[in-house]
Amino acid sequence: MKDIYLGFKFAFSYFTVLPINFKQTDDLSQKNVLSSMLFFFPFVGIFLGAVTILIYTLIFQQLGMTGAIISAVLYMVFYGFIHTEAIADIADALYAKHSGKDPYEVIKEPTIGAMGLLYTVAFVIVKIAIVGFLLLNSMFFEFLAITLVSRFALLLLIKLYDFKSTFITLLKNALSNTTIIFGALSVCIIGFLIINLVFLPLFTVGILSSLIIAKLLGDKLGFLNGDVLGTALELTELLLLVGISLCL
Repeated sequence: MKDIYLGFKFAFSYFTVLPINFKQTDDLSQKNVLSSMLFFFPFVGIFLGAVTILIYTLIFQQLGMTGAIISAVLYMVFYGFIHTEAIADIADALYAKHSGKDPYEVIKEPTIGAMGLLYTVAFVIVKIAIVGFLLLNSMFFEFLAITLVSRFALLLLIKLYDFKSTFITLLKNALSNTTIIFGALSVCIIGFLIINLVFLPLFTVGILSSLIIAKLLGDKLGFLNGDVLGTALELTELLLLVGISLCL
């Protein structure tokens, strides 16, 4: 039970900006703790989405489009842009590969290049616009479902692919089939409860998109790492957001 609780705290401390503290005696490297952390990862998304919706409806809804934009920005702030910054690294690495440079060395640099900056800015603008659109049209449940799917898809990526990352390899070794099965069942039950049968195509497209994006990036770069995971999450989430908006 303690390992589950630590995994729950670890998920929210790692993937959000919430100020969560641990004791010095807490061992977060244990398999059970890491497995629990991964199980709760999708629910971090729905929590952040729910907080965003709550703030929008209680404070910013009266501001119209401006309020929706502010809330969309807050959604990204709440997860500390931890996934978004991966886009900058991946863009720089891809262009470095075209120039004959080692993409892994480029991706490890603490600074970002012009292409990384431009692609990240473009992505952030589009994501803020589309999240704002969903909020403005009160597509709250659809938004919550997408935050679940985009994050659950990363569990499958971690399980199916090999990564050039010590931490992700540690997560892969800790991630059991049982965790994935229970995670999938939990995500699907919640998804069906909030948007009914619409969740099935959303879930399917989200999983397939994430797998394809990771495969394409891996083939282009020659490796997979945490930045590929972050980019896959963000692009999958954006694709689902745009898709559900077009179906409005």
